[in-house]
Amino acid sequence: MRQASYSLKIRTQGKGLTDITENVEAQVRDSGIANGLATLFCRHTSASLLIQENASPAAHRDIAAFFERIAPESTAYEHDEEGSDDMPAHLRTALTQTQLTIPLVDGRLALGRWQGVFLFEHRRAPHERHMVLHLLGD
Repeated sequence: MRQASYSLKIRTQGKGLTDITENVEAQVRDSGIANGLATLFCRHTSASLLIQENASPAAHRDIAAFFERIAPESTAYEHDEEGSDDMPAHLRTALTQTQLTIPLVDGRLALGRWQGVFLFEHRRAPHERHMVLHLLGD
C-alpha cells in the first residue's frame, strides 16, 4: 500500500462553483496510484467541496440561488467582522462538506459520467483556497 499527499491552491472568482476535477486528477496521475482512495480536504470555513453536475451551467446557477435563499447575506448576523457575506459563508459551509472521499479505479477518480469535483466559494471576493489531497492505494 502506498500513500501520497499534495497541496492544491485554487484561485476562485468569487461566489460560485469552480471545477477542480482536472487539478485533482492530475495529482492522481502524478502519484502512480491506480486503485485506492482519494481524500480531498478544504482548509477553509467559508468554502466547501461538492461532487456535482459537470455539464449544465443551469444546475450551478440553481445551486447558487438555493444557497442565497437559505443563507442570505445580511447585516443581521452577530458574526460580521468580515462583512455581510461572512456568516452566510460559514452557514453554507456547515450545510455542505469540507471533505470528499472518492474511490480510485484504474488511475482515475471513479466519478459518474456527469459528475465533477467542485470548490464551492461562498464569499463575494475572489480568494486563493488551499486544499490537501491524500491518496492511499496500490
